[in-house]
Amino acid sequence: MSAGLELERVTLAVAGRAPLIAGLSLVVGPAEIVTLIGPSGSGKSSLLSFLTGTLDPAFEASGRIRLDGKDVTDLPPERRRIGILFQDDLLFPHMTVGENLSYALPLSVSGRRLRRERILAALAEAQLLGFEDRDPATLSGGQRARVAVLRALLAEPKALLLDEPFARLDQALRAQFRNFVFEHARARGLPMLMVSHDPADAEAAEGPIITLETGGAELSREQPAAHGRQPRKSIR
Repeated sequence: MSAGLELERVTLAVAGRAPLIAGLSLVVGPAEIVTLIGPSGSGKSSLLSFLTGTLDPAFEASGRIRLDGKDVTDLPPERRRIGILFQDDLLFPHMTVGENLSYALPLSVSGRRLRRERILAALAEAQLLGFEDRDPATLSGGQRARVAVLRALLAEPKALLLDEPFARLDQALRAQFRNFVFEHARARGLPMLMVSHDPADAEAAEGPIITLETGGAELSREQPAAHGRQPRKSIR
């Protein structure tokens, strides 16, 4: 059994059409970041939807998904323990910052006092202590982004997917937020699969890169040359 996130011969296609992704197999190890790049329509975001269990019914999908050796392919989204961050923070506007974070806490974290302690500890970790009663609409873009990350991590995922969560941020804030996400996810040993169009994201990830082509052909899997690391085995 493999530690981390494992995809085994995953194929995605719209019914009656050629596969967007055909027979993709890979393992993302603990604290590792694998970057998916490719043009629009190559199936990157659809692959993330398949992993979270939210793939549009118009798609046909096959293959297996394993987390730390456990097959989660047929589990409902809420039981897979796969977190995801999007371009938009998707905070609930009718909830305070603290309520947004509380919503993510597992039911196993019971009791008002313990749940509040977890929320305050998370806010302190993000240098947002004292923001628990704030309306999300009063936060800056960077603050909202950090709250979104905290909410994803408080759900105690075993893997984290990143669907271009840095794309809407300016360059200075982008680098700062990217480091925040990578640091906190790696500290928890989470395998990460990231979709990005920005070479700087892939370079900062310091992990393998998978390039997808429209129509399902995979072009390459390589490590960023800037870090001098060797590519792992080619994916079949």
